[in-house]
Amino acid sequence: MRAVLTWRDKAEQCIYDLAFKPDGTQLILAAGNRLLVYDTSDGTLLQPLKGHKDTVYCVAYAKDGKRFASGSADKSVIIWTSKLEGILKYTHNDSIQCVSYNPVTHQLASCSSSDFGLWSPEQKSVSKHKSSSKITCCSWTNDGQYLALGMFNGIISIRNKNGEEKVKIERPGGSLSPIWSICWNPSREEHNDILAIADWGQKLSFYQLSGKQIGKDRSLNFDPCCLSYFTKGEYILLGGSDKQVSLFTKDGVRLGTVGEQNSWVWTCKVKPDSNYVVVGCQDGTISFYQLIFSTVHGLYKDRYAYRDSMTDVIVQHLITEQKVRIKCKELVKKIAIYKNRLAIQLPEKILIYELYSDDSSDMHYRVKEKIVKKFECNLLVVCADHIILCQEKRLQCLSFSGVKEREWQMESLIRYIKVIGGPPGREGLLVGLKNGQILKIFVDNLFAIVLLKQATAVRCLDMSASRNKLAVVDENDTCLVYDIHTKELLFQEPNANSVAWNTQCEDMLCFSGGGYLNIKASTFPVHQQKLQGFVVGYNGSKIFCLHVFSMSAVEVPQSAPMYQYLDRKMFKEAYQIACLGVTDTDWRELAMEALEGLEFETAKKERKKRGETNNDLFLADVFSYQGKFHEAAKLYKRSGHENLALDMYTDLRMFEYAKDFLGSGDPKETKMLITKQADWARNINEPKAAVEMYISAGEHVKAIEISGDRGWVDTLIDIARKLDKAEREPLLMCAYYFKKLDNPGYAAEIYLKIGDLKSLVQLHVETQRWDEAFALGEKHPEFKDDIYVPYAQWLAENDRFEEAQKAFHKAGRQREAVRVLEQLTHNAVVESRFNDAAYYYWMLSMQCLDIAQDPAQKDVMLDKFRHFQHLAELYHGYHAIQRYTEEPFSFHLPETLFNISRFLLHSLTKDTPLGISKVNTLFTLAKQSKALGAYKLARHAYDKLQGLQIPARFQKSIELGSLTIRSKPFHDSEELVPLCYRCSTNNPLLNNLGNVCINCRQPFVFSASSYEVLHLVEFYLEEGITDEEAVSLIDLEAPRHKRENKWQEITSNNSQTLRLDETVDSMGDDDPFTAKLSFEQGGSEFVPVVVNRSVLRSMSRRDVLIKRWPPPLQWQYFRSLLPDASITMCPSCFQMFHSEDYELLVLQHTCCPYCRRRIDDPSP
Repeated sequence: MRAVLTWRDKAEQCIYDLAFKPDGTQLILAAGNRLLVYDTSDGTLLQPLKGHKDTVYCVAYAKDGKRFASGSADKSVIIWTSKLEGILKYTHNDSIQCVSYNPVTHQLASCSSSDFGLWSPEQKSVSKHKSSSKITCCSWTNDGQYLALGMFNGIISIRNKNGEEKVKIERPGGSLSPIWSICWNPSREEHNDILAIADWGQKLSFYQLSGKQIGKDRSLNFDPCCLSYFTKGEYILLGGSDKQVSLFTKDGVRLGTVGEQNSWVWTCKVKPDSNYVVVGCQDGTISFYQLIFSTVHGLYKDRYAYRDSMTDVIVQHLITEQKVRIKCKELVKKIAIYKNRLAIQLPEKILIYELYSDDSSDMHYRVKEKIVKKFECNLLVVCADHIILCQEKRLQCLSFSGVKEREWQMESLIRYIKVIGGPPGREGLLVGLKNGQILKIFVDNLFAIVLLKQATAVRCLDMSASRNKLAVVDENDTCLVYDIHTKELLFQEPNANSVAWNTQCEDMLCFSGGGYLNIKASTFPVHQQKLQGFVVGYNGSKIFCLHVFSMSAVEVPQSAPMYQYLDRKMFKEAYQIACLGVTDTDWRELAMEALEGLEFETAKKERKKRGETNNDLFLADVFSYQGKFHEAAKLYKRSGHENLALDMYTDLRMFEYAKDFLGSGDPKETKMLITKQADWARNINEPKAAVEMYISAGEHVKAIEISGDRGWVDTLIDIARKLDKAEREPLLMCAYYFKKLDNPGYAAEIYLKIGDLKSLVQLHVETQRWDEAFALGEKHPEFKDDIYVPYAQWLAENDRFEEAQKAFHKAGRQREAVRVLEQLTHNAVVESRFNDAAYYYWMLSMQCLDIAQDPAQKDVMLDKFRHFQHLAELYHGYHAIQRYTEEPFSFHLPETLFNISRFLLHSLTKDTPLGISKVNTLFTLAKQSKALGAYKLARHAYDKLQGLQIPARFQKSIELGSLTIRSKPFHDSEELVPLCYRCSTNNPLLNNLGNVCINCRQPFVFSASSYEVLHLVEFYLEEGITDEEAVSLIDLEAPRHKRENKWQEITSNNSQTLRLDETVDSMGDDDPFTAKLSFEQGGSEFVPVVVNRSVLRSMSRRDVLIKRWPPPLQWQYFRSLLPDASITMCPSCFQMFHSEDYELLVLQHTCCPYCRRRIDDPSP
């Protein structure tokens, strides 16, 4: 570990305390009566903060980074925001000694000489608690549940969040050992909360939350002023009267000095989640250091030893992944490992460990020797009986007892040293120097042997297993490979940072660099793959790689170098590589290549590797490669491998010979042979023979495949009829080919045979055999969707949209049905087919009514139903207007056109639907009004037209009409005035209220053909009367009282009058209809006619019309007030007509003119 100064500054006053912002970007210092805010990245003073009137002793930042607090000798605590603004101030009775924020709740603890206070943002007041002694320091536990207070009298008091004392710790020194700094370990991995305590008895001690001490006191030899943990609790920083900051382990083992200062260190802290340390001193110096922890480790073959937590050594077995930890309880400075030896250098001694046993997987170490002596060295190496210390240019060899046996002085700095093996006590060392020299030194020999000298400094070295080749990585990142005996440079490769020879193969090495692992065999090109880290070892197929602090073993298949040797027919070398680790396929490839290259020895080795030791079998393989098939077959049979002879003959298509090797009539082998023979027949384009063979072998799928591809329907029929219905796969394949070959009848037969009705339905649909599909759908309703949806789509594709819409509806696909209808409607409107538009809107409304039966969609769908019904009525009426204005001849009577145009104008009070022209409507109204003598209305229509954009073809006619109407009287013919049949009020021809009576507000009921007001009045049932009961009461037709003739005839000079004497009412006063006839309501609210049971009973069935709407709609009841004038209602659309008009229209169209229900359709 070493400390590097990053930046330094000097304040004018003593630095008593400091705190980091939790994200590490800012540093707050308490200096004099000010706070100084620094940028931690470069030491820039961002801002001084003034708020205290006396020296600031303490500062603390909240864990959430939103605020920090400072405490001063002026007895006040100030809360600051992260934007460096003071927001709150409160006081104590004495100077503030320390402050600390709860890491969880952000509650602030502030401690003075006589008491401590707890404040949180939610509270308005500060809760204060008395203290028996001056509080010098405080610290919260990680979970924020407890607060530890360190006091001048040597007592530590642990309080809960409410300030109540739970644990009291009394240090042995009492008031002679004031507690000066305490801190809880922030590590989340510790099972218990651990409190570190530094007192002026010059001791460091550790306690659990319960008050129990952990271990013994650690003597410091200085007065500690500050104690703080690293973020994860792995190390402790301590500073004080020794004018330096020391680094300790979490157990209190001193590791080294961070930075020496010129005065007492009052405060030191670690930047969050980093290795940066800041130090504040008595003289105002602020120093910011970076701690660099170097990797201390050693490797020998498959054992890797490394330092952990600065005081432990972990030995890892790279093959078995086993690990063992050796606790040294002191700073580990160097580690060396060799065979069964492990050397660990500590500050004052070197420990030499050995394995308990010679077992290669044993991981139990015990201390063999101790050399109690302080050594300074750059590198440490251990051998069987010696340790080697490297001190810059000098190497020293010491025995395990610490006696120096010999020493070597080098010409230049030693950059690399490695033990390369040898007998115990006579091991060889490989040494690389900065001047490029590479030496070989034997432990028992005073003279170093120079192997070679190169121009560049050595970074890494390794020697091949046979000691014949040397690989060097120099400072230019070049890997150079030399022949040791001839000193010749064999090859060099760029981009290398470390190199290792394969310990099991002389000609293979690997090197890493640039994020890649490079494997080189002999002089072949390099094979690359991605790898992060440094290569430190290469054993067989495993490469040992060090990445940051972790060592891993990477399994690398040796296929690439093996094939490089095979390509050059170097079979022996390829075999050696394969032994390191390749796949089974690679082994077989090696054997085949060796056989073909007549390298029988290598091929035999490969077979032995697979466990084959029979020479007859090997010789048979050789004969078969040489084309001596019969000799090979005999040898196969002799060695008991008839199956290999069978395979050979079948591969050669020599089926007659193959039959001789069929084992005791085994049906499986016979079937296999026939199948192979059929495969061959198929390959040589003999499909008929192949099909027959496949059928005899039971390979029906292949027989069907050939027959189907060739279009042999008869063969397919024979196969299908012979197959059992349980053999679904071949039968389904037959059906597939029948469909493909346009023979759906046979496909249907197969589907019936296996009971696959779904596929049968799909077949009927695909072949458009709708009648069969519908018949199947009737028997099996679950397939309704599978039939009607494709049928509807087919109809739509063939422009039969109305039928398609009905099919969608029948399939229960309401959304598609509605979408088709909406498109049809839109098209009809755009193309001015308004009678079609009316019909489609009526259908849409009925479908919405159907969907409204779902309670979830009821309200929305009923609104749509009413809207579409309204549109249907508008378009139905406008169809006549459009024909009148666009076509030369009129098909309707003037009275009808007059009524329609009035009906439309009364209905178009808000928005005008697409396609309906107000100009056409008003123009028709004007012309027909003028013709029928409604001159006042005609004049009004012409005036309205003046405000609209008139087409050119109407311009002259309208202008002429506007002029000529002025010559007519300004009144309307009384014959045209509509009468309300409820209240007998004459209504104006243009009604502001719309199609309702201006007096009683009763809605008019219009004929759907002539659009005259019908003599019908709607009535409602009294509450509690159901539709069924109402109908049964009406059907009763209670006998009426015989009416007396109450008419009186009065004759005067100019007139003859008939008067009805109504003194006796045969129906009584319960009939709301007769009562309303002479009653003038005149109110603004519509009051419906409501009837009771007696009135219903008195009604005649022929006088009542009922619109029997499906649920959720209520039925509608209408009473005819002129029973002699017959009215017909369509049972499907519930539109009303004069009976004569309806009969005429039905005769013309053979259906209802509104909903197009055919007269022969029995359904309503």
